[in-house]
Amino acid sequence: MVQELVSGLGLWSWWILGLVLLAAELAAPGVFLIWIGLAAVVIGALSLLFWEAAFWSWQLQLLLFAVLSIAFALAGRRFYAGRNQASDEPMLNRRGESLVGRTATLQEPITEGRGRIRLDDTWWPVMGPDLPAGTRVKVVVATGRDLTVEAA
Repeated sequence: MVQELVSGLGLWSWWILGLVLLAAELAAPGVFLIWIGLAAVVIGALSLLFWEAAFWSWQLQLLLFAVLSIAFALAGRRFYAGRNQASDEPMLNRRGESLVGRTATLQEPITEGRGRIRLDDTWWPVMGPDLPAGTRVKVVVATGRDLTVEAA
């Protein structure tokens, strides 16, 4: 089946596969198909050079494609692994976690373990021991949008 596909499409089979994989990466980004697509394009370029050569069999092409796919995927992983640099604002997109340690006044009493506080310009649902409205509380844990508080 593979031999029929490769011989039917000729040396363009690798170019077509590479472009389809690169287009699939655009449609469903995950930074993985790009490396396999790049390997297919490289095999396509090598096919332009060696298509008439006796050693350029479809088995060798598949083997090189597999090796290049793994090599490009590992190289890409290494490239992207070094891009996680420390930020000057590590809590920028984790607003709830940035509130840990802050104090506020209960706007609604905590009854049955639930209440609300206002920090900055936002109302936050809180969990903690039952406390009356007006009590100063300290945020000790942030879980998603819920904050756990204790009396300050």
